Amino acid sequence: MTSTLNPLKSFKRWARSPAKDVESVSGSWVNLVRGLATRATTPLLPDDYLSLLNPLWSARELRGEIVAVKPETEDTATVVIRPGWGFSGDYRPGQYVGIGLRVDGKWHWRSYSLTSVPQRGENEITITVKATPEGFLSAHLVNGVEPGTIVRLQSAKGDFALPNPPPDELLFITAGSGITPIMGMLRSLRGRGQFPDIVHLHSAPSKEAVIFYDELREIEKEERGYRLLLQLTETDGKVDFNELDNLVSDWRDRSAWACGPAAMLDAVEKVWQDNDIEDALHMERFTIAATDKGGEGGTVKFAISDKEIEIDGATSILEAGENLGIQMPFGCRMGICQTCVLPLEDGYIRDIRSGEEHGAGDRIQTCISTASGNCTIKV
Repeated sequence: MTSTLNPLKSFKRWARSPAKDVESVSGSWVNLVRGLATRATTPLLPDDYLSLLNPLWSARELRGEIVAVKPETEDTATVVIRPGWGFSGDYRPGQYVGIGLRVDGKWHWRSYSLTSVPQRGENEITITVKATPEGFLSAHLVNGVEPGTIVRLQSAKGDFALPNPPPDELLFITAGSGITPIMGMLRSLRGRGQFPDIVHLHSAPSKEAVIFYDELREIEKEERGYRLLLQLTETDGKVDFNELDNLVSDWRDRSAWACGPAAMLDAVEKVWQDNDIEDALHMERFTIAATDKGGEGGTVKFAISDKEIEIDGATSILEAGENLGIQMPFGCRMGICQTCVLPLEDGYIRDIRSGEEHGAGDRIQTCISTASGNCTIKV
């Protein structure tokens, strides 16, 4: 029996090998077929043929096509994307998706909260993006991207995800673009017809700056369990979370979900800790928190080339080297192919996507790593 099974297992392993790193939502047999097709068409890959028919038909990576860009506020827009093969619409409300966009010959990678309703087989997903002066990709998505543009996608991820069924009593605390994952939750709850008791405290500079303002008011009007508390900071000032009893008297009894600027989240976290109920608080941070190792950004030294450059926490090590004219290995430029891996000789770096920190001696992916204080790369 063993002699019969081992050759079969070996064949399956050999067949799947060319597609082993490709995400699949349809079972392992899909990668077996992909792998056999790849071996049959080498040196050209199936993608080389399929892309001629439809750029979304890719077996090597998840792709999507930008269908529309719809303005929400002066500096915010919802980007509608039609995913290609392999993308699962069965994500959880509140999760984010990775977007890779090629601009001026380089791939730029960021993650954005999904604002669409999870549904397997759904033809479109949406992200809602706020353009910021320091955010190159966000500004391009809001102001410069054209419908028909092909992007690379990553599967939906993240632990800031509302369970199903939801808690009976919820407290949403948001500010600015921090409302985006919460909007995904609100839309999903309405779609399921399972709207619980929700108090939503949202801050924005003015009414015009409130993302989804009309939709939030519509939800408030149509859903008896939803209460919206708007804090317009230009006239009302910022929320004092030490005085939260005056706004939401039963806030301690609610499951709390907070997303927004780091300073607001720090204040919220302290209040929940002081009341010994931090287990009831769920938070999503859009920015990587600074550490006692030097925080985000720093001086990157390239030991072999004997060059160095100061970078911020949004610039990758790969980009820093290229800006100095240093030839560095790269492939996908978005953390998948491992081509850009190099040894970190000294200091600390952070993974731009996950916030995970690495130290001296680690091998790092330069395309998705930035300096966390001064560091030295052996190249």
